[in-house]
Amino acid sequence: MKNESSIIDAMNGAVLNGVFPGAVLLVAHRGEIVFHLPFGVSDIFSGNKVSTDSIFDLASLTKPLATALIVMVLVERGILSLDTRLGDILHDVRCRYKSSITIDQLLRHRSGLPAHRPFYQGLSPVPSRENRRLLRKLVIEEPLLSMPGSDEIYSDLGYILLCWVIEDVTKNRLDINLYKALYLPLNIQDLFFVDLNDSGIVPDRDEHFFAAGNGAGKKSFVATEICPWRKKILCGEVHDDNAWVAGGVEGHAGLFGTACGVWKILNILLSVMSDRYDFSFPISKRTLLDFVTKGESGGMVAGFDTPSPSGSSSGRYLSSSSIGHLGFTGTSFWLDPENDLIAILMTNRVHLGRDNVKIKHFRPFIHDLIAESTIV
Repeated sequence: MKNESSIIDAMNGAVLNGVFPGAVLLVAHRGEIVFHLPFGVSDIFSGNKVSTDSIFDLASLTKPLATALIVMVLVERGILSLDTRLGDILHDVRCRYKSSITIDQLLRHRSGLPAHRPFYQGLSPVPSRENRRLLRKLVIEEPLLSMPGSDEIYSDLGYILLCWVIEDVTKNRLDINLYKALYLPLNIQDLFFVDLNDSGIVPDRDEHFFAAGNGAGKKSFVATEICPWRKKILCGEVHDDNAWVAGGVEGHAGLFGTACGVWKILNILLSVMSDRYDFSFPISKRTLLDFVTKGESGGMVAGFDTPSPSGSSSGRYLSSSSIGHLGFTGTSFWLDPENDLIAILMTNRVHLGRDNVKIKHFRPFIHDLIAESTIV
């Protein structure tokens, strides 16, 4: 890859300048990984080095890489449609405006629900299935900020409801649906949820895929922050507070994985979009494109983000058909089907405090360097 040294210098400079303590950067072009290197440390106290196998808290990458993918599978099977209304599935939803919210509006953040609420503050400070039930009750009771379909408000709450919908129609938890429908048949072993309840409700659970219930692989987890209310360094348990009190498996956050694990699933999606796959995959190109194509009103696609007209984290060069997502912990990916390019940046930027926002300026800078080294 051209200008590889400039990318390495930029990543090392980001570590030195406090953008993040540690990171893994993976770039794939035309179906091949052309850059995959670790930088910095997994936590500033031990000084343990990040490796290419390090496991990151993917935060909101859970939305596209877990929740949206399972909704695609269910749409493909005819169990759900994008027009399915919330009230048709969840009978706890009694408000007529909320009951009219569609799956598509939840996926595209047009439900009218607020972005976030600190529900964890009113729940038991120990992860539990009861907290999970109460969290959903609180989301259902939360007033809408606007009428469904009228405004775009990026919302964690909408994806908590999507997780509930998935589990109601399948009678299986989100992580089990992922394991059975996608990760197991595709042999993706390095994307998984951490079940903090360790409830034992999974009938045929493979601990190789569900790594943290018994502490397996703990040494390779990258730490996030010193949580101000959990009073410890978070490592191997979800950073998001609402997901944590609910037990670690939620629709908006909770997925963990390596940069290579993220690449595996993105490379499959890119292969489907490009008609170059020759394997069994439970999501058709038509369904995938229905999700990643903007509606008539523009705005977000279903489950993913797209480059904004100016100041996008994707930088200046990726095509308008690109899809991606950011994670609060410092993770991100961009997939550009026109240029056959995937860029995955895994970091633990919140380890230096969740108010550390230097990554906001670094992301477009590094993506420009990547584009200049591959497609420009």
